[in-house]
Parts: sequence; structure tokens; C-alpha cells
Amino acid sequence: MMIRTALAASATALVAACSSGPMMMKPYDQGMLPGAVQVPAGNKVAMETVGVGEITYECRAKAGAADQFEWVFVGPDARLLDRSGKQVGKYYGPPATWENMDGSKVTATQVAVAPAMAGSIPYQLVKANPAMGSGMMTGTTYIQRVATQGGVAPAMPCAAGNMGNKQIVKYQADYIFYKAM
Repeated sequence: MMIRTALAASATALVAACSSGPMMMKPYDQGMLPGAVQVPAGNKVAMETVGVGEITYECRAKAGAADQFEWVFVGPDARLLDRSGKQVGKYYGPPATWENMDGSKVTATQVAVAPAMAGSIPYQLVKANPAMGSGMMTGTTYIQRVATQGGVAPAMPCAAGNMGNKQIVKYQADYIFYKAM
């Protein structure tokens, strides 16, 4: 009986808390990121997304070393999901383009990268170019790629015998969009 009463009281408190208005989202914590990929002061989080998709790599001759080969990043293809899992946009390239479902989109220039956990593409900070179209991407100043999982170049050898071959690898990353305050 006592457990039932406690559960009922907890449920009532939860319902009351949820119905008291919209929940405030905690600002994204810059302090947990390497300094190189922290967004400059004067910007605030406008949207948080999770990119889920693929990165394509191609086996090519190394620049300036015709007898050596390497996997070269070709481009991403990912769905951008909000924190509840609903698709809100897409990320593709080249050029690297983040497009919202409302049709607005933005390209950007890389500012910095920082190592992520082994087996994952690096964290990244990019400075947004002016948005195309009107919508959620309008006014975006910076985009961070954090919480990366996977996406590194294939482990299989890249050599003359497979030059030109493409490999697709799965990845996931959080893309945090900022606007000036």
C-alpha cells in the first residue's frame, strides 16, 4: 500500500511538472569540448540535431605521390533528426550543405577540427555562409559536429588495383547550430 501511494504521488508530481509549461532546454555545454571547436562568445544554440547517415570515400592516388594511394573523403549523405527522432533536415555534399525541411539551407567553411574517440570522425567547427532561402537556417553563424560515432575511412587497403573504387561507411554525429545573440 505504501509503495502504491508513493508511486501515485510521484506520477502526480510528474504530470504537474509536465503540464506547467514548456520545458526549458539546457544550453549546450561548450566546456566539455576541446577549445579549438568551441563556438566564439556572442552566439547561442538555435537548434540541436543528430545526423544519421553515410560518408563516401574513394581510393585515389596521393597528391604529389603517384605510386601511393589513400582513401579520400567524397561527401556525406545524412538525415538530420531532432532530439525526439523526427527528421528536420538533411546534410549532404559537396559542398557540405545543411538543409532544413522548410527549404532553407546553409553551406560553411571549416574553422577547426579536434580528435574524437578512436574510430570516429573528428569534432568540427564550421563558420556558416549566409543562408539560402528563408527559414530555420537563416542567421546561422556556426555549426559544430560533436558526439561523433564511426565515419572514418575504410580499413581495407587502397592501392592501384582498387583505385577509383568507392566505399560507404555509416556514421552518426550531433550537429549544433548557432546564431548570434
